[in-house]
Amino acid sequence: MTFFPQISFQPEVEEYLIKVFRNRELTAALGTQEAESRYQSLLRHLSHPPAFTTVRVNTHLTSVKHVKSLLFDEIQQQFKGLNVPVLEHPEIRDILLIPVIGPRRDIRRHDSEVIVGAHCGYAVLRGAHVYVPGIISTSKFLKAGSLVSVYSDIEGKCKRGAKEFGGIKVFLGNGISELSRNEIFGSNGPLSGMGVRMIEPVYLSPSFDNVLSSHLFLQNLPSVVVSHVLNPQPGERILDMCAAPGGKTTHLATLMHDKGEVIAMDKIANKVKKIKQNAELLQLSCIKAFCYDGTKALSDEKRGDEQEGPPFSPESFDRILLDAPCSGMGQRPNMAYSWTLKEVTSYQPLQRKLFTVAVKLLKPGGILVYSTCTITLSENEEQVAWALETFPCLQLQPQEPHIGGEGMRGAGLSLAQLKLLQRFDPSAVTLQGMDITSLQDSREDDLISLANKDCIGFFIAKFIKLNSK
Repeated sequence: MTFFPQISFQPEVEEYLIKVFRNRELTAALGTQEAESRYQSLLRHLSHPPAFTTVRVNTHLTSVKHVKSLLFDEIQQQFKGLNVPVLEHPEIRDILLIPVIGPRRDIRRHDSEVIVGAHCGYAVLRGAHVYVPGIISTSKFLKAGSLVSVYSDIEGKCKRGAKEFGGIKVFLGNGISELSRNEIFGSNGPLSGMGVRMIEPVYLSPSFDNVLSSHLFLQNLPSVVVSHVLNPQPGERILDMCAAPGGKTTHLATLMHDKGEVIAMDKIANKVKKIKQNAELLQLSCIKAFCYDGTKALSDEKRGDEQEGPPFSPESFDRILLDAPCSGMGQRPNMAYSWTLKEVTSYQPLQRKLFTVAVKLLKPGGILVYSTCTITLSENEEQVAWALETFPCLQLQPQEPHIGGEGMRGAGLSLAQLKLLQRFDPSAVTLQGMDITSLQDSREDDLISLANKDCIGFFIAKFIKLNSK
């Protein structure tokens, strides 16, 4: 089942990825045909949204059972009585899973059109309404209250304010315009607020605009897993090196029962502000957020215990999460990846700088978890191979929970080492749509298994620091 075109890349990036997914080690193990089949399946999956919406419950304030009941009622109201279940995960006890209905192929398209940017379009495919900043163009006579068909300009070629667009556009569904064309484009200053309220999206996912905002956090399933893998304990000192927007930071604080210290860093001030806002919203007091470059977070000398902010003394953290800046190729949905090869390959050196600082900041016996939301070898398994060779004090550790697949071949790691890694690969399951009938006919165990696989592309490695050397 393919509803959207598979993701497209710049030619040089496509050539690079083909070499990655046809590397000798992988093709020797799988065979050329199977390796190619998996790669093509991955490309198809990346252009479609995951099969489930995942929400993490703020167990610091409430229980999963309570939020499940509230969320079920909210979804019933949004979906006008459509019986969509809210599932608890048997291994990740603080998340709820909502199946995504779609793609719906029988939606009639209207003459009046609204064109949105790619990022806005991807948000719509995951349940969002259209907000004014995301609107690029509309039909000439658009009025408030008009029924409109919403399309995504996936290549970024539509001119702002255009009255029609004949380029490549992807149908996202129908909605009701909240504003007229003149109100959207005639204002002197930037507008905010809702532009189109989606009523017939191609993929039916609940909207979380102002829904139980202090009780839940919208997060991809692997992003929740990574905090559990780090397994922070009450009273410990934890570092989240690249923390914005704070989903994992607040999760770590929650897992510690808000006892101890979670230091969150990001080098962009507005993102640090967002971390603080999320901590306040979720009523977590053990988080301290700093605007700081993680590559410079190590002090040259031992500092006093009273030193709160960066740079930090060597070996001053019990556990460190390095959810590293990356090329982001595992994000879904994405139909057109515009980055150049130079941009894609620029992350490996940065990740190694951050990793080196992390190792030095970690106490002996401490845990370091490295993660990315991308699919390349160079940012994932190759980084693990480099880390084990560069830092003899590090040893790979088993992960709990381990619901993704093992690491990908091609970086020279042993089979035993690959089994300790966790790679979430969307191509591990057949791309399929979901309607109410198939949903009602499905066993809950099968739905959970699908949710574990049909998610974003993601990678996790867990290390222990054995000694100071």
